[in-house]
Amino acid sequence: MAKSFEQVWDNCLKIFRDNINYQSYRTWFEPIKPVSLDSDVLTIEVPSQFFYEWLEEHYVEIIGKTIKRELGKNGRLEYRILIENQNKTNPASVRMPAGQKNATAENNFLEFTGKHETPVKNPFAIPGLKRSQIDPQLNPNHVFESFVEGECNRLSRNAGMAVAEKPGGTAFNPLVVYGNAGLGKTHLVHAIGNQVKKNFPNKTVLYVSAEKFINQFIEHSRNNEVNDFINFYQLIDVLIIDDIQFFAPAIKSQDAFFAIFNHLHQNGKQLILTSDKPPKDLEGVQERLLSRFRWGLSADLQAPDFETRMAILEYKMRKEGLELPLEVVKYLAYNVQNNIREMEGALVSLFAHSTLVKREIDLELTKKVLRNIIKTSSKEVTIDAIQKMVCDYYTITYDKLQAKTRKREIVQARQISMFLAKKFTKNSLKTIGEHFGGRDHTTVIHSCQTVNDLMDTDGVFRDQVKELQQKVQLASM
Repeated sequence: MAKSFEQVWDNCLKIFRDNINYQSYRTWFEPIKPVSLDSDVLTIEVPSQFFYEWLEEHYVEIIGKTIKRELGKNGRLEYRILIENQNKTNPASVRMPAGQKNATAENNFLEFTGKHETPVKNPFAIPGLKRSQIDPQLNPNHVFESFVEGECNRLSRNAGMAVAEKPGGTAFNPLVVYGNAGLGKTHLVHAIGNQVKKNFPNKTVLYVSAEKFINQFIEHSRNNEVNDFINFYQLIDVLIIDDIQFFAPAIKSQDAFFAIFNHLHQNGKQLILTSDKPPKDLEGVQERLLSRFRWGLSADLQAPDFETRMAILEYKMRKEGLELPLEVVKYLAYNVQNNIREMEGALVSLFAHSTLVKREIDLELTKKVLRNIIKTSSKEVTIDAIQKMVCDYYTITYDKLQAKTRKREIVQARQISMFLAKKFTKNSLKTIGEHFGGRDHTTVIHSCQTVNDLMDTDGVFRDQVKELQQKVQLASM
């Protein structure tokens, strides 16, 4: 009996789940809908042009191999791209074969959305106002080079770089970047603005907070200059509005921004917005604005993982020409988990105190100086605690973990324990090895490498290690 297109896609999803991290799977594969199966060609429906481009750029290899596994060597995939048509009630769609991302789909997208490749001349230009006079209000220190990439921000960063290369000409307009305070939203949008100015010196870029926008509107309203206010913003090629959640109580400011948004978007100009939550959760913002926010891409910034926090600290130290013992850097990365700005502030405070008291920075001084900055208990995870967690998780006894056995399940549990001990404790490789029946440091290195390799190739194993990592992190808090 032949498989239905739903069955074929369900089988594909099982393979994707095992080989792609959970967050990426939810973001890029759950929204896909299978449409039809014609001979060896499976057609799937994706929600936007950007969605299609992202799949083709990042997942084309695994998708291609999986389709051939399900449909045979002649198996092929085609996309049906849903495109919101701003001038008609029903959505349009574009069909594209997999593996052939090109300008055709982009041209179709421009046609359906009514965008113009050449911006229309602004009919409301204020006489005598030159674009070169508009200060972009950008922080020159906030650039892509100083925005450390990690799993927590990869989507937003890549989308921002694409916007900077082709402002107003991609499928993600507006680009809405959202996330909690201190995760780098403002840094990222400044980086986009700075890169646009570098790539396109003649484009007018403006960064403004929502609060400042509202205050400007109120001031112009008092002076009966609302039209001048709106006309000024309609001159901008790339408009960046920070913290749009503050629009909530300002209804008249929302009306003005609605007019600005429509004009810029229809004329192929780029809008970049930030918020502390996704557009669907913004309360007090007009639905007609929210619907427009959803035209482009909403990309979240998440709390950085341990590796990303270490990379941020290392970048900061390298930039400032500073050096810290590894155990101190780890201590900072372990204990400041949810706010990059706070972590950088802790680093500055530590160096300032060290300079004033003329004392070398060590772990003892770090804990003393940062006790009022870092909210943490004195409890630190130990190798013994990690071994117990792993034994409980895999239902094996502690003595088996120490024993010289080649049983696969025991060896794997021991390797994971070493991997976690290296990641979450400040012990040397030699000390870690001694806790596992007197093994040497080369065994620890080999174990860590084996775990990393398996996490890259085995989805079930990767999920188990991530679950254990979460347990260790909770125990150390």
